[in-house]
Amino acid sequence: PAFAHPHVYVTVKSELVYGPDGAVTAVRHAWTFDDLFSTYATQGLQTKEKGVFTKEELAPLAEVNVTTMKEYNYFTHVKADGKKVAFADAKDYWLEFKDSLLTLYFTIPLQASLKPKALELEVYDAEYFVDLSFDEKEPAK
Repeated sequence: PAFAHPHVYVTVKSELVYGPDGAVTAVRHAWTFDDLFSTYATQGLQTKEKGVFTKEELAPLAEVNVTTMKEYNYFTHVKADGKKVAFADAKDYWLEFKDSLLTLYFTIPLQASLKPKALELEVYDAEYFVDLSFDEKEPAK
C-alpha cells in the first residue's frame, strides 16, 4: 500500500504570551508553509499586483486556515502541571506572503490564565496530514 501523507509541510515558531502578573495567557504562532502549499493556496487570488499579496487580500484565506484548524485544536497541545489546557478561539490572525512562502500568524488565548510549575507545549498533527516541524534557529520564545 502507498500512503500520501503529509500533504503540507509547516515550519513552526511558537511563543508563550504572559500577562502583567506573570501568568501564561496565550500561545502565539508563526507558521511558514512550504512552497507547494503556498503556491496552491494563492492560486486564483485576485490581487492588484501579480505575485504580490497584501495582508488585506490574504485575509479571507487566513480566516479559512484558522477556522479549519479550530476542529483540530489548532494542532497545539498544552499541559500545565500534567493537565490538559483548553483554548479559546484564535485571534489576531493574518497571512504574509514573502519570498514565495505564506506565513500564518495567529494567537490562541488560553481559556484561563495560569501559573504552572511545569508547562508542556507540543505542536503536531496526530493524523500526519500536516507535517509540523519547529524552526531550527528560533523554535520557541
